[in-house]
Amino acid sequence: MNTKDLVIIGGGAAGLAAALSASDQHLQILVIEREAELGGILNQCIHNGFGLHVFKEELTGPEYATRFIDRLKDINIEVLLSTTVIDVSKNDLFHLTLTSEKHGYQHITSRAVIIASGCYERTRGAIQIPGDRPKGIMPAGSAQRYLNIDGYLVGKNIFILGSGDIGLIMARRMTLEGAKVHGVAEIMPYSNGLTRNIVQCLDDFNIPLYLSHTITQIIGKDTLEKIVIQQVDQHFEPIPGTEKTFEVDTLLLSVGLIPDVQLFEGLNMEKSRITKSAYVDQTLMTNIDGLFVCGNALHVHDLVDWVSKEGEKAGLYAKQYLAKSDNQERRLVDVVIGQNIRYVVPHHLDVNHIHEPIQLSFRVTKKMDKGIFKVIQDGKVIASKKASFIAPAEMENLMISKDAFLSNQPIELMLEELL
Repeated sequence: MNTKDLVIIGGGAAGLAAALSASDQHLQILVIEREAELGGILNQCIHNGFGLHVFKEELTGPEYATRFIDRLKDINIEVLLSTTVIDVSKNDLFHLTLTSEKHGYQHITSRAVIIASGCYERTRGAIQIPGDRPKGIMPAGSAQRYLNIDGYLVGKNIFILGSGDIGLIMARRMTLEGAKVHGVAEIMPYSNGLTRNIVQCLDDFNIPLYLSHTITQIIGKDTLEKIVIQQVDQHFEPIPGTEKTFEVDTLLLSVGLIPDVQLFEGLNMEKSRITKSAYVDQTLMTNIDGLFVCGNALHVHDLVDWVSKEGEKAGLYAKQYLAKSDNQERRLVDVVIGQNIRYVVPHHLDVNHIHEPIQLSFRVTKKMDKGIFKVIQDGKVIASKKASFIAPAEMENLMISKDAFLSNQPIELMLEELL
């Protein structure tokens, strides 16, 4: 049986960065990508805005991916394209079953695995919109692929449900291609996309954003004809008399992304109810020894630069794990979610292996003009950071010095509003 030291599942921004940082002449590393080319979703993101943090310049998605792909060609890492992992199990080693048109079924083993499989979009079925079931309703990312990869415009009169970044970007893209985007409805009282995308994709093109609104009716026998939106109250219940009707042929859904990790549920991987992905420690390792998760497969990021940086960490930590330089057992303590925090990564800290500063990445539950993030242990603040214009759509980060920890007790992350 073919045995590797490290298998990386996913050849997008996270997987490529992980492969590069894990690269070592003594390690056999395999990257598995289900598409025909490396790059993942970056290949269909032809707008700019990528790379400002990693490369200090503004790139399109394909340009950003190419920077990593070109570097990968110079090192000895095996890549399998158009290949899907269909089963994973583990005893002493990970056992993976692969399938591809070229090679058929393959079975390989590996000492460690990095999940960098990205995420997928919520569909209409996941959010249960009432009304008819006509053609013309699809995730915004699917419409992006049809247009940017296949050159096919999915409709002429568009409405978008949800203010996620892909939806906002597609509002602009569809407008530039000659379609009429009638508006974007968002059930929350704030946008779930980056502020720059609200400005550049909606405001600059006079596309209305209906906050605290949702779709309450879909009308169309065979193809979509109309949609009805209504304002919602603080309990997200539609308010009578606020109906607005739009004649459209296409409804794009930008209502959230879910990490693509179902394949690993058979390993009894512990998962977060909030992120829908694995619990990890500061090395990005799950409760399964040797199984790491990074990028949008771990939690949904707002910038691809952060995806790459997290993938880089996963590759580095996987290499350290394979080196077995420290045989001391893991001892995990919780990172507790405090007030105004939605989730935080990592979920645990391995207190027996804190050898460097620890970065907490997290999202908040509400918008604030000013606030202060605090990390508390044993009733004392061990790290803090003031911030302005805090929003649930934007991921926050806070560093904790390795010397700041007072004990081996859990830590709590909270956000206090400053007036």
